[in-house]
Amino acid sequence: MKMNLEMNKKMLIAIASLAVVMISLAWASTQSTTMYIPGMSCGACPTTVRTALKRVPGVEKVAVDPAKKSVTVTYDDQKTNVDGLKRAAKNAGYPAADTEKK
Repeated sequence: MKMNLEMNKKMLIAIASLAVVMISLAWASTQSTTMYIPGMSCGACPTTVRTALKRVPGVEKVAVDPAKKSVTVTYDDQKTNVDGLKRAAKNAGYPAADTEKK
């Protein structure tokens, strides 16, 4: 009887742990932000910015608009955030002037 209770207890803990993981995955959502990058002034700049942002864990899509000097990034908000994206752009030599979360 005691062994059966211990097994039930372990099973309940395992189920609860799995439920927590599943719930946290459900809370993850895809976000999008547009950042103005005033330093993008040459033909190679968009490639450098795109490459830097794609290396950030959680980034799903990067769309650069050189004419507007902006970049729109789609990302998993459980893996990164706007500050992380801005830091990556700045580390690549292209600080973001402002952002617009969508």
